[in-house]
Amino acid sequence: MAVLSLNNVHLSMRDELGENKILDGVSLEFDPKKIYVITGPNGGGKSTLAKYIMGIENGEEGSLTLDGEDITNSTIVERSKKGIGYAFQTPARFKGLKVRKLLELSKGDANKNIYKPLKDVGLCPEDYLDRTLDDSFSGGEIKRIEIASVLIRDLKVAIFDEPEAGIDLWSFQRMTETFKELHRDTDTCIIMISHQERIMALADEIIVLDKGKVIERTTNKKFLESMVHGKNSCKKCCSL
Repeated sequence: MAVLSLNNVHLSMRDELGENKILDGVSLEFDPKKIYVITGPNGGGKSTLAKYIMGIENGEEGSLTLDGEDITNSTIVERSKKGIGYAFQTPARFKGLKVRKLLELSKGDANKNIYKPLKDVGLCPEDYLDRTLDDSFSGGEIKRIEIASVLIRDLKVAIFDEPEAGIDLWSFQRMTETFKELHRDTDTCIIMISHQERIMALADEIIVLDKGKVIERTTNKKFLESMVHGKNSCKKCCSL
């Protein structure tokens, strides 16, 4: 049984030119203990889809269910409590809060060690736990700390929007190992928004979104092979 289901989701946004359809009848199912990578051209609706699942954006039509429960009208806080976690493409800066406190708040009642998620994203706990989140942190450091705050939770669905952005190569390699461990050791459904081949290589399934529609859903092997041979609809937007 799918842990997360979207049914005929429509979402529009207004700008100076009028209404723009961002999600156009999206229907998807996500199973537990699987890694999904959502990719596609810029502006195709990928991040909006992730924000819809988290409750940051609201659709005009369609529904969303988690473990069979309709959560279409649930708030961000309610969805978080029900087991959905989200790491932004550009993380918020929780100024004045120490890293230790952020991780303690994030883990809640979960029986998790606050040191491990920092190590998993390539940060030394002794160097970071007692630092206050402020402008002295680089964008890459903030990104890794936010990912750590998601990893420390017991989640049904974990969403990572471009987790590779701003991450150095060594930390990125360690982080991919962490995603593999999460996949192996838990039932968490992992959804990642990415153009990176190294992220796609982790996926059980790859979903291509373009102009608000799902245009392809396939295995990582078939998708990456089609990119190499120039047959994939997403070749121009994905990094090899």
